[in-house]
Amino acid sequence: MKKFTLALIALLSMSYMTKAQQYVSTEPANRNVIIEEFTGRGCGYCTDGHRIANQIMAANPGRVWAINIHAGGYAQTSYPNMITSDGNTIHGGFSISGYPTGVVNRSTGSGIDRGQWSGQANTQMNQAAECNVAGIARINPDTRIATITVEVYYTGNSTVSENYLTVAMLQDSILGSQADYGNYNPTQWLNGQYVHMHILRDCITPAWGETISPTTAGTLITKTYEYPIPEVIGSPNGVDVDINNIFFLAWVSERTQGTATRPILTGCELEKTTLTDEPIYPSIANVSQASNASCSQMKEFEMEIANIGTESLTSLKFNAVVEESTYEFEWNGELASGDKTNMNFEMEIPFGTHEGVIIIIEANGQAYERSVSFNAECAEWAEKEYDENTTALKVFIIQDQFGEQTTWEIINSNGDVIASGGPYAHLTGGPQTSVNTQIVNDVPVDECYLFRIYDNNSNGICCNYGNGYYYVKDGENQVLFGGEGNGGFGAMAAHSFMLKKRPDAVQDNMASDFNIYPNPANSMIVVEGQNVEFVEIYNSLGQKVLTVEGAKEYTTVNVASFENGVYVVRVVSNNGISTKKVSIAH
Repeated sequence: MKKFTLALIALLSMSYMTKAQQYVSTEPANRNVIIEEFTGRGCGYCTDGHRIANQIMAANPGRVWAINIHAGGYAQTSYPNMITSDGNTIHGGFSISGYPTGVVNRSTGSGIDRGQWSGQANTQMNQAAECNVAGIARINPDTRIATITVEVYYTGNSTVSENYLTVAMLQDSILGSQADYGNYNPTQWLNGQYVHMHILRDCITPAWGETISPTTAGTLITKTYEYPIPEVIGSPNGVDVDINNIFFLAWVSERTQGTATRPILTGCELEKTTLTDEPIYPSIANVSQASNASCSQMKEFEMEIANIGTESLTSLKFNAVVEESTYEFEWNGELASGDKTNMNFEMEIPFGTHEGVIIIIEANGQAYERSVSFNAECAEWAEKEYDENTTALKVFIIQDQFGEQTTWEIINSNGDVIASGGPYAHLTGGPQTSVNTQIVNDVPVDECYLFRIYDNNSNGICCNYGNGYYYVKDGENQVLFGGEGNGGFGAMAAHSFMLKKRPDAVQDNMASDFNIYPNPANSMIVVEGQNVEFVEIYNSLGQKVLTVEGAKEYTTVNVASFENGVYVVRVVSNNGISTKKVSIAH
């Protein structure tokens, strides 16, 4: 798929300080790091390399990027085939004696062991960089054209007059097989498949980079590439190129040594945005349901609104549809071309898991039609009443052999973690279980909580490694949820539960000169009697939910919007206070 024929039209624009930079910093900085890991799906120890590279990146956000290059004897052509000609070229530029192996900023001519990557990365990050790199990739989702702009600014002098700029496309979240001799990287297993991350898919420039010069302090170099993103890369058994899971790296290497251009002076991830040639083009993405504790069918959602058209976006009307229910929403503001914003909305969701759809019906006051699907879920929750203002929770985790993979947490409706536990000990000697108990005291009632249990190997706490399970009791030793047989939850299980204060006992105390009807009521309650100052309605939690001013002889109270249940009607008159319990049943 070589570049300057079908896959790439390169447009070069080079200037010096007569043209200001848009993206790259002109301030001196230390080197960022590119780790190129040579790997393959048949390599049982390579998952340990993936784990180590992930840890280095996590410890140095925005400073380190790993590239997994599937090449060599352990790379496989069965699906998903992630071998590329560029990957083979780069692999051939270094002396490789085993797998996994890698080069850190190409500081060595041979691959080094994974145990050396962290130290070498730290060494590189402590060195001053001769240049800075930054840029942006603008993707048109209709044409799949990526317009990539990269800027290189030299804050110092390179030791040679020509350097090399490489721009590469990587892809995350490719599911497939993977040899794994020791469960080295459990967080990347999902339902029996390995989630392959930061995979080299293509180089937009030549694999060893494109020549750039001059390389002296104060030089700004700008390059722009028009890159048609392929639908599939790999032959045979190629892998789809998912626009939502790709990203672009750029780096500058100093000179040709052997066949490789090395060392790498610095690198970066390019900003990624989506743009089209249409004047009005709103896009909705990343629709997600809030994961906070919720003991109600009203659920909160967040979505990203992006303006990928050429004109500013000022208004949007859309419908959110789940099952038979349609909700209408409107957004107003100003989004310049390429900008994004987030919007929250609420919907009542039936119990169960549903696929919803958001339909844009109007943009900038003009009729428009575009839709996106999203998932909505409402699980039933447990409820329990208590006389006191607090109770205790007793969490029982009957772990399996791999207790180190298990953690849990309890959060309240504000998203605060009120308790957590795990990981637990690894049990040697084969499949078995062990009981872990934790008591959480003084848990406030009149609050909704969410319990979540996690297994970082995505296989729960049961079955082949011991039949584990979990459950939670309250301070009265009653099980709120859980029990034997629930250990096979995969990566995570969640339970919402409501702890309620039992309302004080209310006795009917209705004066003989008042009459309240009907009972049970449907949509209206009538208080018959004179001298009524006002009527108050209290729910089963003792909370006042409505106050109505009294009428001359008949005071009517609209309860059509109330949930079914028992309420207390409190009548305040010149003669005192009267109370009566009334059931509402729609």
